[in-house]
Amino acid sequence: MDPALQQQIMGIAPIILMVVLFYFMLIRPQQKRQKEHLATLANIKRGDSVVLSSGVIGKVVRVEEKEVGVEIAQGVTVKVRKGMITEVTAKGEPAPANDPKN
Repeated sequence: MDPALQQQIMGIAPIILMVVLFYFMLIRPQQKRQKEHLATLANIKRGDSVVLSSGVIGKVVRVEEKEVGVEIAQGVTVKVRKGMITEVTAKGEPAPANDPKN
């Protein structure tokens, strides 16, 4: 092999290694989390407790194609885009704020 070609390959190898490393350390896990989040949003059902991106916690009372109705207080229902829901907790889970030990 020509020494000049070998030198060029050795110069490009660290860049290729960095791209591969970034893919497996950053991009791939983020895609996995995004896929899981979209599956969670697709499976939202009435009665689920949700946390919105603003930090508001509420209970789902109506599910539509792209929006959900969330009851944030007794008798107060807001319409929220599904993308603004950051976390979904099942209706059977106790709220951590109700723990008297805290």
